[in-house]
Amino acid sequence: MIHEAILNLFRQVASAVLLLLATGAQAQIPQFDNQTSEATARTFTLNLTDDGAAQMVCFLPKSPSGRAIVGVPGGGYSMLSNTHEGTLAHSWLNGQGIAYFVVNYRLPNGDRSKPIADVEAGIRIVRDSAQVWGINPHDVGIMGFSAGGHLSSVISTHSSFEVRPDFTILFYPVISMDERVSHKWSCRNFLGEQGQKDSKLVREFSTDKAVRRHLTPPACIIMANDDQLVPPVTNGVQYYSAMRNVGNECAMYIYPTGSHGFGFGTWFKYHDQMLTDLGNWLNSVHTPKPGAKRVACIGNSITDGHGIDMATAYGYPAELQKILGDNYWVKNFGVSSRTMLNKGDHPYMDEMAWRDALAFRPDIVVVKLGTNDSKPENWQYKAEFKHDLQQLITTLRPDLAQTTTKKKKGKAKRKEEPKPKPEIYLCTPIPAIKSTWNISDSVIVAGIIPIQQEVAAEYGLHVIDLHTLFANDADKMLSDGIHPNAKGAHRMAEIIAAEIGK
Repeated sequence: MIHEAILNLFRQVASAVLLLLATGAQAQIPQFDNQTSEATARTFTLNLTDDGAAQMVCFLPKSPSGRAIVGVPGGGYSMLSNTHEGTLAHSWLNGQGIAYFVVNYRLPNGDRSKPIADVEAGIRIVRDSAQVWGINPHDVGIMGFSAGGHLSSVISTHSSFEVRPDFTILFYPVISMDERVSHKWSCRNFLGEQGQKDSKLVREFSTDKAVRRHLTPPACIIMANDDQLVPPVTNGVQYYSAMRNVGNECAMYIYPTGSHGFGFGTWFKYHDQMLTDLGNWLNSVHTPKPGAKRVACIGNSITDGHGIDMATAYGYPAELQKILGDNYWVKNFGVSSRTMLNKGDHPYMDEMAWRDALAFRPDIVVVKLGTNDSKPENWQYKAEFKHDLQQLITTLRPDLAQTTTKKKKGKAKRKEEPKPKPEIYLCTPIPAIKSTWNISDSVIVAGIIPIQQEVAAEYGLHVIDLHTLFANDADKMLSDGIHPNAKGAHRMAEIIAAEIGK
């Protein structure tokens, strides 16, 4: 037990922090002595910038589980509350076998790219050093408090795949950048004094507006109902709602009292319950098995899981994961309404999901595009369908572009060994038994499928004929004549899994 006098000091400092946040004053929080816990094997500090203006305090556990969390303190973007919202968490986390890294980031001072870059640098170092530190590089989460919660949510929604966390923990987070419904000084310090006049900028960094289906990592949000500094309903609850509305994994714990800024302080009335809740949630987060084959599912709304509630858990890629088992790591990169055609109304290769799929470095790629291309407004560009399909394939497999070029030029000599390359499975579109949204099954059969088969033969790719294999039960498995229901998604997964397993 911590001595009562120390508890009182914690409470005093917490109150001072709240006052500073409310007024926007510039100050530094007093530092506590942080003795390494019995569960901690090693503590050290790394510079994140050449001048040492940003640093990362590292706590490695004695019995590593392979999981890591990067901590992001709060402080209204005017200071760093890096004790009870930072290093104080290391004892409990290390006790769970979790490596912990607290980023003491640079304050924006008119340049929001600074704190973003510092946290991204911290995540990159953790992943780059994963083997040395006993970490699974695909089990690296982020945990932010208040303004640090906002920064953590920015990294979770805006950052590139390489530095995006695998899961997100947000304590009483600032989410909205509209100072009328959020913490005024966090908004002003992050966006700048004139930021509120730029509605586009306010929306861009109000992170509930930036949540992406399948792409934004699972989140756990922790708040107190009586928080008067950062209103829960217009901030944390909005992030939860955005996540749940798109079917992403998310949990929210709201305690009756506690106000703002309790962090890992033991004075918080619900401290023990909070640790139990957080621990249970962490145990529920799926961790890919090291060395598992990576399967990228690329496609439109049928891959995305349109019409299936919680498609992240019940869409065809999720069902495929269940069938294939832990030796595979399946990720959904589907986006509704997208086309193979680059001149289509919503080209897939313009999407973040496409960039993520490439960065995922898959061993297996399942491509299911073409349904939306059959619409008259898109199929008017049918002459370019083959070229655009070839572009997608050769971007995934640059070696195939080199092979085709050499065949045409009659050259066979290769200067260097090719990099590892994924197996690509081209799926024909499932039958469209209704012409909903102008989708044409006749165009699919007579126009799109023959081109897919031609390109597959040209590059030596696998073809999964979903149009034929799905046809017998299509009327029972399509919710609207186009999109599979949950039963149809499972059937798709069965067909694809059987082909992958051959």
